[in-house]
Amino acid sequence: MTAILETLEKPLIGLPLQDGRFAPVAMPSLEYTDAVAAETAHLYERVKTVIPAIEWPVMAPYVKAINDLKKVRNAVLLAHNYQTPEIYHCVADIVGDSLQLANEATNTDAEVIVQCGVHFMAETSKLLNPDKVVLIPDMRAGCSLAASISGADVRLLRERYPGVPVVTYVNTSADVKAEGDICCTSSNAVEIVESLGVDKVIFLPDQYLAKWVASQTNVKIIAWTGACEVHERFTGEELRTYREAQPGIQVIAHPECPPDVLAEADFTGSTAKMVNWVKKHRPAKVLLVTECSMASNVAAEAPDIEFIQPCNLCPHMKRITLAGILDSLVFMKEEIVVDPLIADRARQAVERMVNLKS
Repeated sequence: MTAILETLEKPLIGLPLQDGRFAPVAMPSLEYTDAVAAETAHLYERVKTVIPAIEWPVMAPYVKAINDLKKVRNAVLLAHNYQTPEIYHCVADIVGDSLQLANEATNTDAEVIVQCGVHFMAETSKLLNPDKVVLIPDMRAGCSLAASISGADVRLLRERYPGVPVVTYVNTSADVKAEGDICCTSSNAVEIVESLGVDKVIFLPDQYLAKWVASQTNVKIIAWTGACEVHERFTGEELRTYREAQPGIQVIAHPECPPDVLAEADFTGSTAKMVNWVKKHRPAKVLLVTECSMASNVAAEAPDIEFIQPCNLCPHMKRITLAGILDSLVFMKEEIVVDPLIADRARQAVERMVNLKS
């Protein structure tokens, strides 16, 4: 299939407010005792191959305190695949990629959602759960993609390309989603684009995901120039070096990577599809070309597989810590608040994605 692509440009977003509806509770003890060790032993079993035993006494009191406070607050923790293993395997209730978290956010009966991910994910949870309290442990957990475009930019694009539908990657602010027609994730981007039944779409804001989508469809893609600061750092040359040093290695990559990286990959897919590929094919040795905490999370579940990690960390995801999650539950902060005028329109775009049937 011939890739049809046209490229454009950039800007930024704002932050929401703090919640005051729940009274703070006393900070739990963070002493590592025999009781804490016993109560968290089954959780350490999940991560013992990726977290050294010497580190667990520091983590375990936080893990116990968070799991206890979730019951007090009637809270559910959603964790993205890029969260560290002690969060992903030991305190999260629901894990997955952006699409999985968006879907699951609508199914919870909890009063409080704590988003262990970045800001746009918390906003998406709030859009789908307007009557729930949605918290993010650190309001600074942003995203280079979300920061690359504004709602005003989308309005200008609509003027430039009248009548062309706008597909907004979920890695965008509510302000941007409100100006689009439908959202997508890397899991369903091709399906979403083709569901519109048109020969041309505006696809925002990831230029590399746009190029990959263009290679998978006959629909013309008009793209923005945003990029993920984690995935854009990988290179095809780097992967060829790994192949030379590790004969027989399987390389699987995220479609936010540049084209020369995807050309070297044995499989390209969203984080959820990458995880499923590894679990299905069970390669002896694999390199996940994405944020490196994901390899640790999969390795904890597949100790028989050797993971080679080209470690590009997301600085925004790493702002979410056990200490921050505990503070979030104790003090009920930081609450995600979306302007209702923006939220109503942004919600429609997200719901069109969530409700799309194959």
